[in-house]
Amino acid sequence: MLPRVGLRMPRTSAFSAHRLSAHPQLHAIASRAYATTQDKKTLVLLGTGWGTTTILKHLDTANFNVVVVSPRNYFLFTPLLPSCTVGTTESRSIMEPIRHIVKRRGKQMQFFEAECTDIDMGRKQLTLTQTAEESNVITQIGYDHLVVGVGGTYNTFGTPGVEKYACFLKEMNDASKIRRRLKDAIERASFGSLSNEERDRLLHVVVVGGGPTGVEFAGELHDLVTEDLAKWVPGLSQRIRITLVEALPNVLPSFDKKLVRYTEQIFEKNGIQLRTSTRVKEVRDKTLVVQHADHGEEEIPYGTIVWAAGIRAREFAHTLRAKVPEVQTSGRGLIIDDYLRVKGTRDIWALGDCTVSKNAPLAQVASQQGKWLARALNGLAQDANAFEQIESQSKPFTYASNGSLAYIGSEKAIAELPWFRKQITVGGPFASVFWKAYCLWELSSVRSSLSVATDWVKRALFGRTMSVD
Repeated sequence: MLPRVGLRMPRTSAFSAHRLSAHPQLHAIASRAYATTQDKKTLVLLGTGWGTTTILKHLDTANFNVVVVSPRNYFLFTPLLPSCTVGTTESRSIMEPIRHIVKRRGKQMQFFEAECTDIDMGRKQLTLTQTAEESNVITQIGYDHLVVGVGGTYNTFGTPGVEKYACFLKEMNDASKIRRRLKDAIERASFGSLSNEERDRLLHVVVVGGGPTGVEFAGELHDLVTEDLAKWVPGLSQRIRITLVEALPNVLPSFDKKLVRYTEQIFEKNGIQLRTSTRVKEVRDKTLVVQHADHGEEEIPYGTIVWAAGIRAREFAHTLRAKVPEVQTSGRGLIIDDYLRVKGTRDIWALGDCTVSKNAPLAQVASQQGKWLARALNGLAQDANAFEQIESQSKPFTYASNGSLAYIGSEKAIAELPWFRKQITVGGPFASVFWKAYCLWELSSVRSSLSVATDWVKRALFGRTMSVD
């Protein structure tokens, strides 16, 4: 049963009456869910990513009517998403229901599994769209304070054919799609009637993007090939090729150069081909066209292509930007100040990958922003002018790096860790152990940590499974 929480809807009813008249079942659910509490401000959080989930962990929900709106009802531990594509980690192990996270801490909230598609800042009203089996259900809710943490999605940079032919790696559905695509390619390649040229094409996996996501996926895929496929399909496993394409001169541009060189050496040893200073111009049905630094072009056959080349803010961030175009001038996302306030708005904060600031779009940045904002809101819960007063009551948000980690395959990882005023760089098996320990520590619950640890033990004892619906 959902927790019963009061909700004060300023200047409007909790839901738009004309919309609810078309959906009486939604109105009945809403009526049971809400118990209006007039002496509390309504705080609406959009998204269930790193930033908003951290807010829920640290916010005193007794001070607010807390409403969470997101198209997914769980928190996804994204550092382990690449490992889900090959069966190293099972998907449910890194998906923690948002209601569980809140209830375990004895807090209250109201959750709507829906997409926020529009905003009326004058009336302080949000439009929510929930996809039903036959049609979309649309309604409105009000807010006093709004936190936008809708995150980012893949960025194709306008490259033709990417949307149609490539797999992405941002959500759990993406990981499942890659897993299915890899399985299908291997099974099709096992047919004896295929030509060697077609078989080699099917078994060629191209990864576009040399950031941590692309590098980790390439490393996980190499482990699947050498540790499992070599036993299941020894004849085919020797023909599987992995190519990583990066437009910049080297992979992992945010890491120390020593760690970049170490990663490149491990990839070369593992047979992963690196094509740096190479830009993808077009993705076709069975080939992709790339342009090299000397402007020469090449057409590369592939069986599976995974696009991990950057992110952009999700659609609602651009919808909000359009409301104040004279201030929100960046096409990358919402411009925020040092107090996470969305410039040109009132009572709206934003954090994470949907924002534009001096900080990089990293999970730990969003998490620290969430903790900072929760503490600031706790201190201003009874202040009618919290949006303005936050500047005098709190210090500006400052990001403190906890270091960077990336798994690169063959039970090796790289780590860049702060030590007083220096940076320690480590690469190899020890860094892999540290990476695994970090993941287990950072997972949102003991249940998730035990599930992931169990997945790793099963993989070590029995190997991976590529079974997929």
